Amino acid sequence: MLVVVGRLSRAHGIRGEIAVTVRTDEPERRFAPGSSLVCGGRTLTVRSSRHHSGRLLVAFEEVPDRTAAEQLTGNLLEAEIDPSELPDDPEEFYDHQLVDLQVQAADGTVVGTVTSVLHLPEQDSLVVDVDGREVIVPFVEALVPEVDLTAGHVRLSDVPGLLDPEGAA
Repeated sequence: MLVVVGRLSRAHGIRGEIAVTVRTDEPERRFAPGSSLVCGGRTLTVRSSRHHSGRLLVAFEEVPDRTAAEQLTGNLLEAEIDPSELPDDPEEFYDHQLVDLQVQAADGTVVGTVTSVLHLPEQDSLVVDVDGREVIVPFVEALVPEVDLTAGHVRLSDVPGLLDPEGAA
């Protein structure tokens, strides 16, 4: 099973390093030298990783120079994991754990189902099916204060217009 661990942003220098927007709480594990990551259907092997000016720079064995790094800009990086593996941080979730969870309003009423997770540049978002409509909910604690995998639901904050923007007053 694949999980998103980062997004490639821009090339750095001439030796093939590329800045990564990290999407995991375990960057030291996922970007360790020798780690394999999937990028656009191909496997990349981490040659090195380092922090520079607040960014994570990663070099891959298969990316020899800046030109090759530039061609990867914008792609997601995914790690292969065992489906039963759980993140070390109890506040982090893999996409497959969230998909199909019931979505509850603040009062506990079931209002929809999580159908997928979007990994956007600024934050992750839940895609929720609400009576056949697709609604995107930013996956931040202020809007999604509760995720209960055991009970099979996420609970939303009471925010007018969150699930029905046209109905917001």
